[in-house]
Amino acid sequence: MLPKLALDVMSCEVVRVLQLTDGFVVPISYSVPRKSGQEFHADLYPDTPGHIPSMRVEDWWTGENKQIERVSLDPAKGRIKSFTSSVIPTQETRSSHPETRSHLMKMEPAEDKEREKISSGRSSSSSSLTSPTTPSSLVQSASTTSGLSSGFVTSPSQRSFQSILGSSSKFRHNQGLVLHRDSHITNLKGLNLTTPGECDGLCVNRERVAVPLAGSGGQIAILELSKPGRLPDTAIPTIQNGVAVADFSWDPFNAHRLAVAGEDAKIRVWIVPKGGLTETISEASCVLQGHTEKIYSIKFHPLADGILASSSYDLTVRIWDIGTGREVKLLRGHKEQIFSLAWSPDGQHLATVSKDGKVRIFDPRKSVEAIEEGPGPVGPRGARVVWVCAAKYLLVSGFDSRSERQISLYQVGTLSSGPLVALSIDASPSTLIPFYDEDTSVVFLTGKGDTRTYVYEVIVEAPYFLECSSFSSSDPHKGFAFLPKIECNVQEVEFAKALRLSQNSIEPVVFKVPRVKKEFFQDDIFPETSVWWQACLSGSAWLAGSNGEHRKMSLQPKNMTPVSQAPKEIPVRKYAPSSVYLEEKSDEQKKEELLSAMVGKLGNRDDPLPQDSFEGVDDDEWARYLAQIIVMGVQVVGRAFTRALRQEFAASQAAANARGRAGRQSAATSSLTGMTLQEAKQILNVSKLTPEEIEKVVRAKERLDEELRIAQQNKENSQTGSHSQQHPET
Repeated sequence: MLPKLALDVMSCEVVRVLQLTDGFVVPISYSVPRKSGQEFHADLYPDTPGHIPSMRVEDWWTGENKQIERVSLDPAKGRIKSFTSSVIPTQETRSSHPETRSHLMKMEPAEDKEREKISSGRSSSSSSLTSPTTPSSLVQSASTTSGLSSGFVTSPSQRSFQSILGSSSKFRHNQGLVLHRDSHITNLKGLNLTTPGECDGLCVNRERVAVPLAGSGGQIAILELSKPGRLPDTAIPTIQNGVAVADFSWDPFNAHRLAVAGEDAKIRVWIVPKGGLTETISEASCVLQGHTEKIYSIKFHPLADGILASSSYDLTVRIWDIGTGREVKLLRGHKEQIFSLAWSPDGQHLATVSKDGKVRIFDPRKSVEAIEEGPGPVGPRGARVVWVCAAKYLLVSGFDSRSERQISLYQVGTLSSGPLVALSIDASPSTLIPFYDEDTSVVFLTGKGDTRTYVYEVIVEAPYFLECSSFSSSDPHKGFAFLPKIECNVQEVEFAKALRLSQNSIEPVVFKVPRVKKEFFQDDIFPETSVWWQACLSGSAWLAGSNGEHRKMSLQPKNMTPVSQAPKEIPVRKYAPSSVYLEEKSDEQKKEELLSAMVGKLGNRDDPLPQDSFEGVDDDEWARYLAQIIVMGVQVVGRAFTRALRQEFAASQAAANARGRAGRQSAATSSLTGMTLQEAKQILNVSKLTPEEIEKVVRAKERLDEELRIAQQNKENSQTGSHSQQHPET
């Protein structure tokens, strides 16, 4: 059984146990069904003992007895506390324990400073902390859903971890959907499934997609997105690269230019004619030579036209000017294979992750050596790097010491301190490929051969990764690539659109956010986006030291109003609250309501009485007027009405006597009530209308109603029995 602090309290999970079988450890969860999953149910979760020791060993030996402090499981109260350890002490530990303080004085100043930085800084904001000086036994990843509270490794899902910290993403319930088959490109044959792990498997731009094919010559199929459907059974026109393809990439500013890196250490630049390939081409427009060994990956500059970066087995990163066809920069410092490289969004820096376990940042125009480096993923199985959160952080996907796939977040400027957080995802042989959307700060993660695409929103404070609904496909995909934001249908709240490469087809996949008011433009999801498909400056200008910035454009259609400017609607309850139906009114409440109704019917007591408008109206005439109200009221409220009416009757008589009104019966009375006094007496079966007689009538009517009800029930029962026994005479 896991500690209480490891439970997902927002899902009303009350117990979680781990079952050990012959080959597995199976988590079993027990939850209490509750209607609302957005509220903390305090009746299920009393305060539980925390993870902070109540005393030291020396205190216990001297005879002290203290209970562990109990903590609340309510995420709103923030139960995660700072990391405390005798190896990495906090400031409080330093001041309260003289033995520890004397021991720390013997440590090296630099080491002491570094440990103090780790313990008092990031450990309070993140339970996942790694650094070169942190012992491996103290490293915990964010996949432990209870953070530092339990020390047990639970499900890879981050849902419990989020519930502890009370964080949630607006993209949490996003929906990944494959579009209709009419938009698919099908009958794709002869795919190359052996591209290196550093290659994405396919690359796309706004107009076309490039897919490597199997066979000799390094063939690449160029397919037009404007021409979906079934491909012919015969061979289609291709690019003949000449050697096996290692990586390839479209020029972001020229939809017709494709750069292909081959295993012969050359980069060939191809020009696709307008309208697509109509015949096989084998002559490249430009060949870039300089690397001495096989190339890993290539990346175009995000701002400058014609600038390309490449990494190779010769452990160098080279920057090329395609316009002149020459190498302009050579970056050194890597000691092992370079897994991945990525330009910063402003185009000023270049990040790499290497097999030597290092993450590096270069400023190519100022230095050929890294300006900053830190510990990266361990192991030789591959890694990827991408810039996130306005280029202030690096997201690195790789593998941990147990060969599980994980993602880590680094802050630029403090790479040497290690990642802020490391989140374990799952166990799989393929490297997770991250695709980051700057507008929404959402990262999509999937690998070649996977059937699932993970989705996280990246934030700059703990817990750093907010888990969102993932997308799953029925069969493994061979590649995944995203289209520009302008290809999304904002009317349907599509915030991302991708192409999925399967065994024999290319399928468009859209990611939507469910919204109610879809007639409004969701400006909280669609901020102004960068026009990254247009160059900001030339390659020569960037090499000379110039910097640029993409212009912004709005995705709002002209005929849509932003949801932030939508008129505020007053919420209307469709049904009355249950208290209205369940509330039992007391006799006093009923009496007050009846008196109010009678006053509204009879008028104010200070107003002239009804009989004042007629001459010669006596008390019997006034009683006859009230008899009509009795006939209606008795059928509704019974005795409560009678008591209230009796009081009103007496008050009315007293008022009439005070005014000195007396008279005889008048013919005008029938025009007031629609019946004579004699008719009212006949209806009520009384000779004289007095309060006592009225009460007798009411009681008699109640008895009569009860007898009628019983008789009706007996009749229905007898009819039911007669049908069952087929005796109609009963």
